[in-house]
Amino acid sequence: QVQLVESGGGLVQAGDSLRLTCTLSRSISSFNEMNWYRQAPGKQRELVAQLTSGGVTNYPDSVKGRFTISRDNAKNTVYLRMNILKPEDTGVYYCNVNGLFSNYWGQGTQVTVSS
Repeated sequence: QVQLVESGGGLVQAGDSLRLTCTLSRSISSFNEMNWYRQAPGKQRELVAQLTSGGVTNYPDSVKGRFTISRDNAKNTVYLRMNILKPEDTGVYYCNVNGLFSNYWGQGTQVTVSS
């Protein structure tokens, strides 16, 4: 079993920045994909950033140019840098990693953006 511990959420104003951190209890290099999802109240969980083991990144249009996913293999950590935050970015943000036969989730961290 792999543990994912997220941190960095909080209450910010529109236009501010935050950096979320997800630290794994095992080597990050054993996974094919590292993802950040978010879930707003009353809505389905949605993918907001993806980083493959090959270094390819993917973002939905709603966050493209504002969010950046990255990793530090030495620290077994995945980051999500969020700039120019908007009220619609509010939600619980979840870290996710998956491999060929594995899929693990963090407990989530709340991000609230006030207008």
